[in-house]
Amino acid sequence: MASGPAACGGFGVMTTSRFTTTPAHCPTTEELRPRLEMALREDLGERGDVTSDSVFPAGHRSRARIVAKEAGVLCGGPIVASVFAVRDPEVEVEVLLADGAQVAPGDPIARLAGPTRSLLSAERLALNLLQRASGIASLTARYVEACGGAVAVCDTRKTTPLWRDVEKYAVVTGGGTNHRLGLYDMAMLKDTHADGGGGVAAAVARVRSAAPDVKIAAEARDLAEVREALDARADLIMLDNMDDAAMAEAIALIAGRAQTEVTGGVTLERMPRLAQLGVDRVSIGALTHSARAMDFSMRLDLTGS
Repeated sequence: MASGPAACGGFGVMTTSRFTTTPAHCPTTEELRPRLEMALREDLGERGDVTSDSVFPAGHRSRARIVAKEAGVLCGGPIVASVFAVRDPEVEVEVLLADGAQVAPGDPIARLAGPTRSLLSAERLALNLLQRASGIASLTARYVEACGGAVAVCDTRKTTPLWRDVEKYAVVTGGGTNHRLGLYDMAMLKDTHADGGGGVAAAVARVRSAAPDVKIAAEARDLAEVREALDARADLIMLDNMDDAAMAEAIALIAGRAQTEVTGGVTLERMPRLAQLGVDRVSIGALTHSARAMDFSMRLDLTGS
């Protein structure tokens, strides 16, 4: 049973005109249930929590608090509630802060009450997901802040298998923008497609013919490929590993006829300069593949029963 503030808040989602992706939502308990059940089985095995089951009798009950141990952007309160709901519906969870909230060390995130065995056996899974999502949201927020919100900070498909929806939701919570959710909802022509498909223009034409309803992003390694992408009317032109001078020239050439995105080598230090250049978007794999987990802990008050 869960209660608390609105389940799925946000730090401030940015979208770009003419080229948007429906933001990932916070997965519901039922959407998460099969994965949470597998994750709990991984931890509990056939015997269960041999430590807690040995120490605490079946009827023992406790209260608990989840608190932040460092500053950052909270993401995953409703997911914590889902973990305990799947483990044991008798556990009551009150989420105290909405996702997207800025938290400081010691801030309480949630209050829990229920069977002690259930609280302890689901603790690590709940904290793992909360730490992962909040780490992604916090790193995303740093990139958004570094450009003053002038550039859409986009994620990639470099996510943990089977947990992409959670990680992309975390990006949105941190103020970022979701790139395509998978291979199905947008065409992205990279160097492999251009080289194997007769060039950028030919590859764009093939996709346009085969899937006329999808947006097309075309990677460009140089100004010649920028011109090809423009002539082929790509919706988004991705400037791949260009230096600042080449990017400035490419953006001037595109002149608003397509959305522009910088991909490759995007760091926090470069964000102010990229904003000055006038690029529309940046894509950053590190948001999900390299974000450091944010630290939380669960503290028990052993009340007994």
